Amino acid sequence: MKLSSHTAAGLLAGVAAAGISAAVALGRHPLPSTWLIRGVFAGAGKVPVKKILPHIPRFTVTGHRGLHYLGSAAKPTLDLFLPENAARKPLPVVMWIHGGAWISGSTEDVAPYLKVLAGYGYAVLGVGYSISPEAVYPAALKELNAALGFVREHADRYGLDPDRIVLAGDSAGAQLAAQLALAITNPEYARDTGAVPAAGPEQLCGILLHCGVFNLESVARMAGPVGWGLRKALWAYTGSKDWAATEAADHMCIPKHVDHRFPPTYISGGNGDNLTLTQSVPLADRLQDLGVPVVRRFWPKNYRPALGHEYQFQLHRPEAMESLHETVAFLEQVTGVTALPRNPLEERAARRRLDAQPDIRLSA
Repeated sequence: MKLSSHTAAGLLAGVAAAGISAAVALGRHPLPSTWLIRGVFAGAGKVPVKKILPHIPRFTVTGHRGLHYLGSAAKPTLDLFLPENAARKPLPVVMWIHGGAWISGSTEDVAPYLKVLAGYGYAVLGVGYSISPEAVYPAALKELNAALGFVREHADRYGLDPDRIVLAGDSAGAQLAAQLALAITNPEYARDTGAVPAAGPEQLCGILLHCGVFNLESVARMAGPVGWGLRKALWAYTGSKDWAATEAADHMCIPKHVDHRFPPTYISGGNGDNLTLTQSVPLADRLQDLGVPVVRRFWPKNYRPALGHEYQFQLHRPEAMESLHETVAFLEQVTGVTALPRNPLEERAARRRLDAQPDIRLSA
């Protein structure tokens, strides 16, 4: 989802109040709802690229766009961003899964941010996947697992380290990343879901989860237009109007399946995003209770200005830059590879901010 919660709520409320005939159409098939929700995501909240690119460190980033990781030109593709001047090889890999409520979004949406991460000295993949209702669960998960195979098969060509992988995702992409991490680290879960992971638990260093949807049981009870939109999206994604009773919904409910084997986690959400208190904070609490190392980045409820859904991409804002610096520090810790040096003044300032935030250190 590439928009603020307030924007989404306002637009979806307008959709929900469109009239009796529209309501009838929306109740018969997920496709009309999907079109409406896609329109909301496509038209709101996009950050101009010019506000992100100035934050790329001083190293050149090379992009390999539209790589066919599924072996067919008709399938989704992935983008790979590499720091051109990084003498050290192979590079740890950050595999990012875009959001869009499982029914929209593309690698193009997150590409500017991924260039920023690559500029710190990491190989960053933006992975496209088939969206719904054209494809239903578990098609996207199988495709994303295949992207892990791409990392292994093309490691030598691009200078990638297949033994140091960090999964990442925003919004629905965070749910997909978490589910893929479960399949990698939990053999029982992989067996129950029919997944054959393309990477082993020893290769998965950590996971970045931004503004995600994790607990589908709470989504079923969520009030308001955002809850309405998510339920329509899940109808499309699972292929069932009674999506909450499906096996897919059980598999997707991350808190039900996590255990101590889940990888070290960076998890964040804005205080103006109504998914934060119902989704991200409870998952962070659950992981910490299990003894999983967790780095949390949340803001007080009364923090102003309120930070909406996908706040982390708004790099012209100081809060997003704080999250970026913490993300890079997390990558350094879990991969054991220090980020490329930045401007010394910026580096010292970033370190001072991190040292002043004891809650962002990895802690069991």
